[in-house]
Amino acid sequence: MSAGAVRVRLVSQMETLETLVLAAERRRVDAASILPASRRADLGQFFTPLRAATLIASMPRLPSVGSVRILDPGAGVGSLTAAIVARLLRETPGLALEIVAVEADSEVAPFLEQTMDDCRAAGAASGTQVLATAITGDLVTYATGFDRAMGPLTAPFDLVIMNPPYRKLGLGSVARQALATEGVDCPNLYCTFLAIGALVLSAQGQLVAITPRSFANGPYFGAFRRFFLSRMTLDRLHVFESRSTVFADSDVLQENIIFSATRSGAPGNVTLSVSRGHTDEAARRVVGYHEIVKPGDQHQFMRIPVNEQDPHIADAMSVLPSTLADLGVEVSTGRVVDFRAREHLHDMPQTGTAPLIYPGNLREGRINWPIPTRKPQAITDSAETSKLLLPAGHYVVTKRFSAKEERRRVVSVVCDPEDLPPGKIGFENHVNVFHHRGSGLDPQLARGMCLWLNSTILDLHFRTFSGHTQVNATDLRSLRYPSREQLTQLGAALGQGAWPDQEKIDALVARYVLDQN
Repeated sequence: MSAGAVRVRLVSQMETLETLVLAAERRRVDAASILPASRRADLGQFFTPLRAATLIASMPRLPSVGSVRILDPGAGVGSLTAAIVARLLRETPGLALEIVAVEADSEVAPFLEQTMDDCRAAGAASGTQVLATAITGDLVTYATGFDRAMGPLTAPFDLVIMNPPYRKLGLGSVARQALATEGVDCPNLYCTFLAIGALVLSAQGQLVAITPRSFANGPYFGAFRRFFLSRMTLDRLHVFESRSTVFADSDVLQENIIFSATRSGAPGNVTLSVSRGHTDEAARRVVGYHEIVKPGDQHQFMRIPVNEQDPHIADAMSVLPSTLADLGVEVSTGRVVDFRAREHLHDMPQTGTAPLIYPGNLREGRINWPIPTRKPQAITDSAETSKLLLPAGHYVVTKRFSAKEERRRVVSVVCDPEDLPPGKIGFENHVNVFHHRGSGLDPQLARGMCLWLNSTILDLHFRTFSGHTQVNATDLRSLRYPSREQLTQLGAALGQGAWPDQEKIDALVARYVLDQN
């Protein structure tokens, strides 16, 4: 074959591969336009945009010879399958491919079948054998053998590539019970898919996924993290600075990450990358595995130090002398769950009531109460509610949920009894409360603790292991803190004046804490 003919053939192959991924993208748009939003929400369905699919498909290591067997669970219209097939045909021509794509939604299945037809055709045009099978059914029951008509999913696979559905699972759900038989608790459908991916991989097989970052920390996913990280070794983590750009047309507001991991791999270096969205150039750095998962960490938190300064911040935090237990301080979520105590709640204070503190009452370092709002501002002080209330005193209160793009992840104030009427206090369940055995703290300690929690260094550190807007009491317990003496000095330096701006907070923290360690 002449050089000119070879060039023509190569151009034709490239055009075929370009058509493969573009056709899948058109199907994604078409499917999203005809499927009711309510149906997609029920299924936790978020189709993968072309650029995100291409980025995800760029992450796996590719063998140079032989064959590769790939599972695309929750395949949707097949965007990820099209992207990985296009890459394999372009970079490793001649490598035999077998694709199994599973999709639960029968209305999406015809789109997926078309994409699988395109994959087979692209393989034929490239002179490569591509076996592509689309299965319509529930992945969880299929993979675990609960659906006897479909039979168990044939393992192992060399690569699992996924954009799993996002939906909470109740304790009694079939999916949660199915995975419990494998020794793992999965409170969300996406981690169920991750668990299945880990189970069906061959030794040294790879898993690449785009998921919410929420599984990386907190008690909710603790059992899942221990299961997953005992089987899989992280290779790469990609973080998006913006919460909303990846699935901009799908109303996804969670912070997403893409990660790759190897079954039974030895911990080594991890490549971290960050971009604002899936279209931007990513900044990369390489860190040791111990910077992601700390040896001996019983919670198996996944920290993601994407910036060069993050390891230095982690070092500064690690030398802090105290835990909350050392300080004689506890942190708990507010005791008042409003829908359960509805009969005891009042829009505004009246005789026989106690203040009820919601996140909306936390303003500029203090409690602002009462305020005109749709939330009740008082709770009956009676024998029935006594276990829900705390005695008057100084408490440190943080929001459990920050706004989507709030400047700080941890928002803290001092609950000063001078800002409230005498008597007990109710804290609603969407706040965390620092206390001493159910009573107030030393006033100076409370002010110092509040300043520390509102500092920039604490916020930056917190973001390395918390990628969602929730601030759990478990997260706050896991942090290191300055000594009691340092916090008390910090609180005394604050005084009784107006709440300081961020620059002043950071200057005080540097003087009384960071410069002393």
